[in-house]
Amino acid sequence: MAFWWPLLVLAAAYALCRVLLFLIPPTVPSMEVDASDVMEEVNQNKEDSFIYVPRKGKAAQTDMVRCYEPATMKYLGYFPALTPDEVQEHVAQARKAQEVWAKSSFKQRRQFLRILLKYILEHQDLICEISSRDTGKTMVDASLGEIMTTCEKIHWLLDEGEKWLKPEYRSCGRSMLHKSAKVEFHPLGVIGAIVSWNYPFHNVFNPMLAAVFSGNAAVIKVSEHASWSGCFYSRIIQAALLAVGAPDNLVHIVTGYECSFCISWCSG
Repeated sequence: MAFWWPLLVLAAAYALCRVLLFLIPPTVPSMEVDASDVMEEVNQNKEDSFIYVPRKGKAAQTDMVRCYEPATMKYLGYFPALTPDEVQEHVAQARKAQEVWAKSSFKQRRQFLRILLKYILEHQDLICEISSRDTGKTMVDASLGEIMTTCEKIHWLLDEGEKWLKPEYRSCGRSMLHKSAKVEFHPLGVIGAIVSWNYPFHNVFNPMLAAVFSGNAAVIKVSEHASWSGCFYSRIIQAALLAVGAPDNLVHIVTGYECSFCISWCSG
């Protein structure tokens, strides 16, 4: 009994520590993202007229992506329509950053998700209002389609992400009993995504979350019909990456009209 008693004490202490770690949530810092230039009309660029119907088709494609509220056609601002060479530069920067991020721990990646989750929950109205103005959807639709779906994805990655990325051991069969086999999951590099306009927050965060948590970089081409909101949502991502000490240029949001060159550069 004297031999087993210390082992029982150690086992009980270990179990108690595990319970406390489970019950006491990790410390998650808050972050602030400046939204004054997107929410205050005085800071927005103005067209010649309040109501403007933009041209459609290739004739309308210039070196700028002009953004409007679809509900009122009010001018929101403009963003550069990047050339293939400029997109290539974004991908090259992301590739360098990914080489560092690939060595990050799951603890660091989970903290990145927790910081994002905390900000989203604390700034739901802001996120929904920006989505609503850029797409014309109602605040209720934005709350259901942007906030709830994105938070659920973050919760799943926090609970299940590491488990599905750990090495999986496989049987070698009776004839190879002296051998062992396992499947390892390694980051791919730069993940490219071309996303639509209808749910700009969720459509940007959905591919980015999985890519970054699995050790990749991400270059996301947002729709020319939702560039205003997409570029603001990029600030949220950059602030969270900075908070966990991630390398610069890990996630890029690119704007423009063409899509084919985005695919070629990310896959190259």
